[in-house]
Amino acid sequence: MAYAKTTGEPDFDVVLIGGGIMSVTLGALLHQLEPNWKIRLYERLSDVALESSNPWNNAGTGHAALCELNYTPEMADGSINIAKAVSINDQYQLSREFWDHLVAQGNLDAEGTFLSETPHMTFVSGEENVDYLRRRWEKLRANSRFENLEFSSNPEVISKWAPLLTQERFGDEPIAATRAAGGTDVNFGRLTVNLASHLKDSGVDILTGRQVSNLKQRKDGIWNVTVRDKRWNAPRKAEKVSARFVFVGAGGGALPLLQKSGIPEIKGYGGFPISGQFMRTTNPEIVAQHNAKVYGKASVGSPPMSVPHLDTRVVDGETSLLFGPYAGFSTKFLKSGSLLDLFGTIKPNNILTMLSVAKDNWDLTRYLITEVTKSDLRKFRSLKEFMPTADPKDWEFITAGQRVQVMKTKPGSRGGMLEFGTELVSSADGTIAGLLGASPGASTAVAAMVSLLEKCFPDEFLLWENDLNRMMPSLGTPDLVASAPKTREEF
Repeated sequence: MAYAKTTGEPDFDVVLIGGGIMSVTLGALLHQLEPNWKIRLYERLSDVALESSNPWNNAGTGHAALCELNYTPEMADGSINIAKAVSINDQYQLSREFWDHLVAQGNLDAEGTFLSETPHMTFVSGEENVDYLRRRWEKLRANSRFENLEFSSNPEVISKWAPLLTQERFGDEPIAATRAAGGTDVNFGRLTVNLASHLKDSGVDILTGRQVSNLKQRKDGIWNVTVRDKRWNAPRKAEKVSARFVFVGAGGGALPLLQKSGIPEIKGYGGFPISGQFMRTTNPEIVAQHNAKVYGKASVGSPPMSVPHLDTRVVDGETSLLFGPYAGFSTKFLKSGSLLDLFGTIKPNNILTMLSVAKDNWDLTRYLITEVTKSDLRKFRSLKEFMPTADPKDWEFITAGQRVQVMKTKPGSRGGMLEFGTELVSSADGTIAGLLGASPGASTAVAAMVSLLEKCFPDEFLLWENDLNRMMPSLGTPDLVASAPKTREEF
């Protein structure tokens, strides 16, 4: 990033907004590369990792495309496209390598504190789905990344992998499953807390209970950041600090802040908020019979985030099972946000995009209406389809984190399109960037932040490459470079 001449040195080299996995990952990378830079992180809640990174606000899947069918679409000619699966797998590998590096340095607790080896499975029923899963497996296992992926349509084998899927499953409908023994369950909340602790111990300011209310760029390129102290005994006057670079990693709060920044790159972007629930059991007899994250297939017309899955979850040493998600609708952009969040982001430059998306996505609208109006009994029936022996007395509903899907202008038109991935938006001068969207999100945080470094710090990046390759050996491999995500594209 080429800095303009300034009338005075800014307070910070970097300001990070939001105390989730994205901000602490970027902070950890920058501290490794430039240990003398002055960095400050602001989080509006009382601690880090209380929104989407909290372990009960997400499913904890280490997304490596081992079990998620939406990453391997079937094309019109019947072929299976695995390009996105390869890209996602590569990006998750970067995360694992960076975490390993920090663990080896003693800057991060051992992986066992936030990561558990948990097989990843896909489970389908019906002849057509079984045929698709077999062809998907054949295509994937030809790639070295997926060579250990197993397939079976034998109920006895599937029962050994995951007994709860087959117990009391009567009838002769064909079933099939794939299994990757090397899958992972990740406590992103614990990982975020650990990374934040490392940053704080390294001299990075971590200020909680502070809300960034405005961003304004000066003529010299430096950003003035207005911060309000939300603690009960705080002074009423807002604080203003200056920074050479600002990262908006505030989850659902990123879009309104980027809009306030005034950068032209955010024009045309909107957000579509979706809430959700999971069902959870901690019954030890049930939990002991299932050790896997098992993904199914979304219903026809349903969005990717509706894919049903029965998951082993390990949170701070305690194991439970989650099933879901059950989607809902709220106009909040954050779980702890305001019902006015959605309306506050509607601007003259994005209203046509948002109306176009609404017009073209009636399937999503119908799906959300159906989900919101479902009774608890109907929701439980979805679990019974996965786990025939499920008993309502063993399960409870928990509220998941709020997700905001990206709406943006369709290239070459004034219409809009809805994206279900994660998107990095940065200014032309590289002095501010933010992350929008949801899944696979946390799993690919390292890849997303490396992409940000390359885009926003091009001069420094040339000097950082050797250090980055040392921390993440696969970063420099030709296959990974070819499949790496680019700025403003879906992760």
